[in-house]
Amino acid sequence: MKGQQIIQAIESEYLKSDLPKLYVGDTVRVGVVIQEGGKERVQPYEGTIIAMRNGGINETVTVRRVFQGVGVERVFLLHSPRISYINVVRRGKARRAKLYYLRDRVGKATRLKQRFDRPIAKAGK
Repeated sequence: MKGQQIIQAIESEYLKSDLPKLYVGDTVRVGVVIQEGGKERVQPYEGTIIAMRNGGINETVTVRRVFQGVGVERVFLLHSPRISYINVVRRGKARRAKLYYLRDRVGKATRLKQRFDRPIAKAGK
């Protein structure tokens, strides 16, 4: 177990502490650091969280949005230095852990009901 404790100690140095509490069904705005030439800029990516995977430093969220009629999903590593900020835009009401069924839906059918019992938190920007 000594080796596992060493790994956890090293990983804990890189964990971000300013992340808001995220849930499946939330609509979030993720600031992604994009490198163009020699410059860096932050590009916002807004969509609904359809899946989460917990695992310390390997924690990921899958964010889905519809762009020009095509569904686009991106998997974000939450503790990555490429993630500048994460803001919760609205809280969605979901009764399951993975919302893969939203892939088959089009238009207004993809909307989730809003929850008001969880506060909207902003982190970063």
